[in-house]
Amino acid sequence: MPPLPAGEAPDGDAGGARPVIDVLVADDDPVVRFGLRMMLGGAPDLRVVAEAGDGAEAVELARRHRPDVVLMDIRMPGTDGLTATETLRARPSAPQVMVLTTFDADAHVLRALRAGAAGFLLKDTPPDELVLAIRHAARGRPVLSPEVTRRLIARVAEAGQDTRRDAARRRLGVLADRERTVAAEIGAGRTNAEIAARHHLGLTTVKTHVSAILAKLDLNNRVQVALLVQEAGALPPE
Repeated sequence: MPPLPAGEAPDGDAGGARPVIDVLVADDDPVVRFGLRMMLGGAPDLRVVAEAGDGAEAVELARRHRPDVVLMDIRMPGTDGLTATETLRARPSAPQVMVLTTFDADAHVLRALRAGAAGFLLKDTPPDELVLAIRHAARGRPVLSPEVTRRLIARVAEAGQDTRRDAARRRLGVLADRERTVAAEIGAGRTNAEIAARHHLGLTTVKTHVSAILAKLDLNNRVQVALLVQEAGALPPE
């Protein structure tokens, strides 16, 4: 699964030097940590500033080193990666968190995304895709393709949707009509360009609506919007 920014095309390289992105690697397996460090070492704009063996250590090292991006394993002894992600994302000036998993549709990933994780990577992601994903995450862009977004949010329907639907609809009720339309399209996994074309809107207008949606709903990224829309049963007609 190639990790891509959800909703936007990759930026081209303008030719200038990229700013250095500080990365913290959290995994209980030292072999995995070593492998990730080696893969990232070939990118001149990435710097591994610390390694953690469990979630509690990841939280402490993130406080000390203030990384831009944390690569977070889900299953670790003691404080797991999910709890650590929730703790980190609740902080002011929180780092972006990329969840590391061996499963591409794990229910635990949904919890991490709801907590504000920028996306997830499979542990066998090729090095060039890993580097690209970290660069996008550092810019605050969710790293999920529209196809993966749709597949993941469909998991919401498998358990507990009835108990969530009313609350989700109340939250969406604070949006203006056009904002709800754009939110529904995000829930369907569509990019800003696709939303603009479907509703005859300018791309800048769509981006303005997306920013307003995130602010009004107090969410970090469009993946969280998509999950909320799915929970509300508010997907747009095809």
